[in-house]
Order: sequence, then C-alpha cells, then structure tokens
Amino acid sequence: MRGVGLWTEFIPRNGQSEHSGLEEILNASSSEVVIVGGGIVGIATAYFLGLAGVRSTVVERDSVGSHASGFAYGGLSPLAGAGIPGPVFPLAREGMRLHRELARTLPDETGVSTEYRMRPSLSLAFTEDEVREARKPLGWQQEQEGYQVEWVDAARAREIEPRVSDEVLGGVYVEGGAEVEPYKFILALTQAAEKLGATVRHGNVTGLKTDGGRVTAIVTDNTEIPCGSAVLALGPWGADASSWTGLDVPIRPLKGQILRLQAPGAPFDCSIGWAGNYANTKMDGLLWTGTTEEEAGFDENPTTVARDKIMASLLKMIPSLLDAKLVQHTACLRPLSVDGIPILGAVPGLEGVYMATGAGRKGILLGPGMGKAIADLIVKDAGDFPIEPFNPGRFG
Repeated sequence: MRGVGLWTEFIPRNGQSEHSGLEEILNASSSEVVIVGGGIVGIATAYFLGLAGVRSTVVERDSVGSHASGFAYGGLSPLAGAGIPGPVFPLAREGMRLHRELARTLPDETGVSTEYRMRPSLSLAFTEDEVREARKPLGWQQEQEGYQVEWVDAARAREIEPRVSDEVLGGVYVEGGAEVEPYKFILALTQAAEKLGATVRHGNVTGLKTDGGRVTAIVTDNTEIPCGSAVLALGPWGADASSWTGLDVPIRPLKGQILRLQAPGAPFDCSIGWAGNYANTKMDGLLWTGTTEEEAGFDENPTTVARDKIMASLLKMIPSLLDAKLVQHTACLRPLSVDGIPILGAVPGLEGVYMATGAGRKGILLGPGMGKAIADLIVKDAGDFPIEPFNPGRFG
C-alpha cells in the first residue's frame, strides 16, 4: 500500500526534552507526543513539533496519505469556501503562507517534488443568479493582499480560455492561488518530519489511557504507547474519539470523486471551475476534474454514477472534451463537521489531549496551518492566529 516504505519501528526514547517549557507535558519516562492519524493534519503536526525539537510518534491504521489527503485535488485557494470570509480565513491564509514556505524547503530537505506551482483560476457563471452570487464577495476578495481578483465578461473569459462554453455569461478570474500534488506533498512532509525525529508506525488506536484527567497512553489493538500529549487527527473517523474523550464529535465523511483524463488539445493554463466543480491540467499532464459531494457513509469506492455526473459538469464547462479518455478514477472521504468548520484545539476535561479534524473540502490548504496550531499549543500553549472558533467543546 502507499507509504509503507516510510514506516519505521517504534523505539521508546528516554531522556529529558530539550524544551525546558515542556517538562510538565513530556516527562523523562514518556517523552513522546502521539498523533493518531497519518493524513495531512497529523503529519503536519509531527513536522512542526519536530521543528520545535519535540519528538512525536504518528500512528496510522492504513498508510500515510492513503485516504483523503492522498487523493485530494490539491488546489490552494484561500479566498473561498466554508467559513470564508469569516473564522476560517485566518487559518486559510496561514495555510497558504506555510505552503509557500514548504514549497521552497521540502524538495531540498527530502528530494521529493511536491509539484507546487502558482495557478490562476476562472470560475464560470451560466445564469443571472450565478452571476449575482459570484459577484457578492468580489469587494472583500479584491482587498486581500497578494491576489488579483476581477469579474470578466463572456468575451474576456473566452480570451483567457477559448474552450469554455459559449453559454457562459462571465466569471471570476483570480491570480494568486496555487496547487500542489497532495500525495507527493504528504510523502515529502513525512520524510521531513522523520528527519526531525518523528516516528511513523502502523496501528489501530482503540482508546486513551488516562490518570487523574491526564492522558498517559494511546491504546491500540495490541499495545499501549505511553505519551505526555495525544493529538487526535482522525479525519472523518473523528467521531470514533467521542467514546474515548466523552466529548461529542459531530463529524461525518463527505465523499468526493475525481477523474483523471487524457484530454485532447493543449494543456489548460488555469483551473476552470463552476458550481463547486473544477477542471485543470496538472503537472502529470492529465486533466483532473471533479468533484462530487456525497453522503455515502464510509464507502470509498468510485462509482459510475459519480463518473457520469463529473463528466456532465466537465462538458458543461468545456464541451470540446467529449473525447477525453479516462485514465484514473478515485474517491475519498473528507471530514466535515456539523457546522462546516474545523474542530481544532484542546479537548476540554482531558489534559494533554488535542483534536484536529473537520477541514472539509479545504484539507490540503488548511492542513499545515492546523498542524502548526496544534504544535504551538503543545509547545507554548498559544498560537499565531485565532483558533477559538474551532474549539472542540463548542458542540456542548
């Protein structure tokens, strides 16, 4: 399976932490932070802990990046999405900043290209209602430093990409966004975290062990892993932690599917979007197009119904792609909270336990920021941007 070669055996480490402020969190007999989940949030947490000199162990049931983090689209667009503008925007902006930094450092540290590149986007409107909705956030978007945002009419839209449908009324053109290849990004981040002292191991976590309201170990099917702090980065499986923590975790899987196509004609120079769908030539030369939003439980299998729906959306945007050939069809489960925004922070009533999940469709963008926020909480009990709106205890 993916990422198996990155696993290493868990070796308990004894000794004092180099961070004097962590003695109350990480003691000499249990010096590990244990992170449950090997997706982008869990691996990012391990990486930023490593940068702070804190050792961690990531426990993953399957393999690193084997679920949503490894099968996502990888678009980095901080100006739109659930909670934007609103409480998610500072997190999105931080995620974008970190992606820019990691795009410079990870390839040198690991030799793995994350295929990061700047990528403009053109979001189409086909009806007057869609035009009105698309224009509503323009004023706010145009105020954001580092981005060029404009409404373009149909003629200008076709100048940007001549293959868009003749039925478009216009669109929003944005410069300043970017993209990354999600699975390669996860691999690079994992290798970098391991170089900083993190350990990645296989295991199925079944609970927490506590003493006096403080976490002391992670419990798996066949062992206990001592820890001073535990980070629950379980993605759409976050609700499993409800029985471990006594905290309601209203998270569910939102299934999404993507097609990778061999498309006729020249590569597209920007990402084309409409009504939550997208089409974009990635650096592998294939046209990636999607996506769906399905309530399908934990079924991760691709379906013909989704394939046909995605193709219908693609052809509405770009009718000339009727002869595109299917190369790969993937599906994944995004973690979606009941209020649509992340669950991020300390778990109330359990000292040393933190939760990080619920990024929905923005996981690749938000993941580094979520990981850094948790690492900052563990290391210095504070972060660089507000996470109060994401408090795990907000659901009562």
